[in-house]
Amino acid sequence: MARQATEDEATLTVLPPGADSEMVMRALHRATLSLYTDLSLDGVLQRITQAAKDLSHARYAALGVPDSAGGLQAFIALGMTVEEMEHIEGQPVGKGLLGEMLRAGQSIRLSDLRTHSAAAGFPPGHPDMKSFLGVPIAAYGKPLGQLYLTDKQGAAEFSVQDQRLIEMLAAHAAAAIENAFLYKQMLKSESELTQRNEELELFNSLATAVSSAMELEPLLDSMLERVMGLFGAEAGEVFAMEENENFYHLAVHRGRPQSFWESDHFRHGEGFVGAIAANRKVAWTHDPQTDPLYRAQDLIGTLAGVPLAARGRVVGVLTLAFRGQRTISLREAGLLEAMGAGVGVAVENARLYRQARRLAVLEERERIGMDLHDGIIQSIYAVGLTLDYTRLLMRESAEKAGTRLEQAIDGLNAIIRDIRSYILDLQPSRISTDNLVEALTRLVREFKANTLVDADLQVEPAALLDLGREERTALFLITQEALANTAKHAQASRVFVSLRPGSTAVMLQIIDNGRGFESEPSSGPLGHGLSNMRERARSVGGGLTVVSSPGEGTTVTVRLPGRRDVPPPVDPG
Repeated sequence: MARQATEDEATLTVLPPGADSEMVMRALHRATLSLYTDLSLDGVLQRITQAAKDLSHARYAALGVPDSAGGLQAFIALGMTVEEMEHIEGQPVGKGLLGEMLRAGQSIRLSDLRTHSAAAGFPPGHPDMKSFLGVPIAAYGKPLGQLYLTDKQGAAEFSVQDQRLIEMLAAHAAAAIENAFLYKQMLKSESELTQRNEELELFNSLATAVSSAMELEPLLDSMLERVMGLFGAEAGEVFAMEENENFYHLAVHRGRPQSFWESDHFRHGEGFVGAIAANRKVAWTHDPQTDPLYRAQDLIGTLAGVPLAARGRVVGVLTLAFRGQRTISLREAGLLEAMGAGVGVAVENARLYRQARRLAVLEERERIGMDLHDGIIQSIYAVGLTLDYTRLLMRESAEKAGTRLEQAIDGLNAIIRDIRSYILDLQPSRISTDNLVEALTRLVREFKANTLVDADLQVEPAALLDLGREERTALFLITQEALANTAKHAQASRVFVSLRPGSTAVMLQIIDNGRGFESEPSSGPLGHGLSNMRERARSVGGGLTVVSSPGEGTTVTVRLPGRRDVPPPVDPG
């Protein structure tokens, strides 16, 4: 790299001819101090070259920095105009006398450089030069550069004093160049550190997205924006696989052009996007125009594709568009591949979250159905029993029948309120189980009044200590369903309801002396009532068993695990 000084760059005070040693040393001191005012490598090289030119009264000065291949990685030249530099055919490559200095590593002072055995002559357009002073710049035995001074002004050749002066300057120049290299390396390391921090931030955001439930499109848009910023892409797209389909549909686009392709979906293996999905590897092309579906014309120079993989399959493809030629390094390809795996898992999680919400809706519908069956429908059935009994009373006592009709009307009004409550908040207003004993007492009393079946309730207070609100509600609704089944099917004359603590569980039993039924498992589906009761017991961590035989009645038992040790009841016998 050759560089010509500009007119506005600082120039040191030029020593007058015949200056005494004190003036010379002051000028050297000022020159060396100026070397440390600039930490950029180009600035330091420029200052060293200018200082050597001024201190030695040379017409031309140059500084070459060697590379690892034996040539020059940088070359600074002073004394020629920009036009003169442009007319020189070729740039110095460290051959001839310059190469000799690189090999020898010692100062060379000549009255006529053209007579030296290593001189290779000047290229066309190069000005003629005669006197020469070359001084190496080295630190710790490592060559850092060479100073070339030609055409001593005011004398036929450079003196020994000139050589020693420039050698002292070179010693300070070595430290300045070393500092500049270290500063350049520090800037490079800082840039790499910033790059790594941005990469870590990207993966941290990926980890956050993977562990959180997000909507799919906002997730993809956020990830695409971060990846484009990290890699400096002009535009980007994400194609996501449609559920239960074998093609990738455009889900998110950012940047310009608005779209890269004629189609917004690709089948597996079709076009650039489909090929990325099929190969499952990061790939890029510098000639996307060869794809028949490509339509962005010359706006894109490089197009990169990244597969988004999860659970052994490609769930999407991310594409990045760059202006001009953009080569993806092996490290960048590995980073993109890891990023694609992270985004793929996030996409899969987002889909699972969507499916979970669908299942939650279905479960909520099932719960509503259970509540309607166990609450509203059973209440309507109870009103029906009351009306049926009223029909019989009408023959005996109109007054009693009227009372029953009023009870039925009150029951229907309460049911209407329950239905309104379901419409508003999907919760029945009549079911209040904060006081389970009171709720069960009311339930058994209404059952007894509506069916004329002798019903008894026994609740041991110790059983209530371990029951939360959900458990109390579940036990109440199970009891309501069991009593409704007894009224419908059992033809019983007596029912006994008990709630008591056991050694390891709280136990609820509903026992009737009705006609019973065959309780062995059958191939047919369970009745809706039995299924609801078992599901309610399971939902609060318990279990339900039904024991029944034809002609021997039915026993429904619910066991809920206790939260603390409860001593077993003492047998009075």
